[in-house]
Amino acid sequence: MLPASDIKQEFTTVLQAHERLVYKVCNIYASGAEDIKDLFQEIVLQAWKAYPNFRREASVSTWLYRVALNTAITHKRKQKKDNTITVGDFPEMNIADKMQQPYAEEYKILMSLISSLPPLEKALVLLYLEDRPHQEIADIIGISLSNVGTKLGRIKEKLKKQAQPFITS
Repeated sequence: MLPASDIKQEFTTVLQAHERLVYKVCNIYASGAEDIKDLFQEIVLQAWKAYPNFRREASVSTWLYRVALNTAITHKRKQKKDNTITVGDFPEMNIADKMQQPYAEEYKILMSLISSLPPLEKALVLLYLEDRPHQEIADIIGISLSNVGTKLGRIKEKLKKQAQPFITS
């Protein structure tokens, strides 16, 4: 067992190395700057609590994704129970501003469509867009490998149908 100061330093290093991963989850599941900050802090807290029990059977990024997604989904459910969640546009991630037209508009449409998905489907799409292998997605989400492919196929079809009004010939 590592001394507390070593665990803290190791955890800080892990968090710094994977900070973008946590922010991506926050941007998908939170609405507004304050909510993103709150969710980020909650994910860090939950990861810190879970870190001493991390058995390293999976990669650190897989473990952190799982913690982040579970925390984000719980956060979203709590908001719904409190009736404090507001439906708004997908939070800006400043990526669209750096893209050339028409891709910036397509990106905003895609992010809006993704934000309307249920939490599990959002998580699947997020991991898929990060080019995570299906097996890693299955490990993070906690579903079978074959179920990942099936669900992704269904989500793609759903997104295509929802995108039809935005597609110009």
